[in-house]
Amino acid sequence: MAERPNGLHDIFTSSAGLPHHGFSTVVDVGNILVVEDEPAIAAAVAARLESEGHEVEVCHDGAEAVERCRATEPDLVVLDLLLPNLDGLEVCRQIQSERRVPVVMLTARDDETDMLIGFAVGADDYITKPFSPRELVARVAAVLRRVADEPSDPTTPDHQLGAVEIWRASRRIRMEERDVHLTPTEFDLLAQLAAATPTVLTREQLLVGVWGYRDGSGARTVDSHVRAVRRKLGDDVIRTVHGVGYAIGDI
Repeated sequence: MAERPNGLHDIFTSSAGLPHHGFSTVVDVGNILVVEDEPAIAAAVAARLESEGHEVEVCHDGAEAVERCRATEPDLVVLDLLLPNLDGLEVCRQIQSERRVPVVMLTARDDETDMLIGFAVGADDYITKPFSPRELVARVAAVLRRVADEPSDPTTPDHQLGAVEIWRASRRIRMEERDVHLTPTEFDLLAQLAAATPTVLTREQLLVGVWGYRDGSGARTVDSHVRAVRRKLGDDVIRTVHGVGYAIGDI
């Protein structure tokens, strides 16, 4: 086996030789920008994504990443948190302010504050190093599927939750006659809960339905996104059912 760069598990191993962790290797392909300042990790991530059929471009600093996003309009960005010139949070904030683009953020720090800030500026998912290539592929695939799966544009909201309107085709959230910006993953989480009303969904069901994978360790990801939605739409929009999961609030 080739020597592994720090932060990756068996990234050079072929798909057939990887241990099975419950993730599908069938992915929706897209144009992906990988932003990682460690060349070995960047090259390994790019090679694995290319092996799944994606077209991949790599850059190594934050300022360059913003410029490449403007020039190439990628379908998804894999973005390291710690970058020279501009850090990953600022890169995410800038590219999301110009065009909504899915972002999977990479970090060596398992810090919930970093995670919450990342979600607040527009990240869709968050992977802590070291990570397996299968996990990265699964999360990228899930995000790309969500973006591609958009219904035709309706003339009325798909869901009305008190003052909150959910428009699935245009992926808009309106509250009290104003638009509220949710990240793509926050939108999908709220839409999934709204579609299931009045059913309570477990964290595991939300991981499968929104993120597209089964991994009990992802419960913190669900909780972090719920908190982010509540900050933007109010605490009552999603209620916690202790010992079970989450449901749309009584609004």
